[in-house]
Amino acid sequence: MSELNTVNPARYKRSRQRQRILSLLQEVNNHPTAEWIYSYLKPGLNSLSMGTVYRNLRILEEQELVRRMCNGSGVDRFDAKMEPHSHFICRHCGEIEDLDVGPLTGLIREMEVMTGHLIEAQRLDFLGICSKCRTQKWH
Repeated sequence: MSELNTVNPARYKRSRQRQRILSLLQEVNNHPTAEWIYSYLKPGLNSLSMGTVYRNLRILEEQELVRRMCNGSGVDRFDAKMEPHSHFICRHCGEIEDLDVGPLTGLIREMEVMTGHLIEAQRLDFLGICSKCRTQKWH
């Protein structure tokens, strides 16, 4: 279980519920929704509420320990893998899968030279129909 490393540790007290949410996000690869996190953790944390989940996700985002993923479906998903990586997002079922497309450093440097901007992060998402939905001809 990873310990919370906070950007501003004095601002928030250590929380067992927040630690459990972070640990869960670090263990799973399914980019869960807040509702999924709540359903998964509720049996072991009787005092857990949806409000607590949302509040702690917001704090973890602020501490730069998780990333909110808005994929246009209206349902936010969360990712604790903070190093740069890409995703495949299924337009049908909404599942999100991490993709290892290799480093984009050459492209990033080229974009910086071309635009004069300093690029601090990148996000590359591929949208389409996942193999499961495609097999079931849901598209």
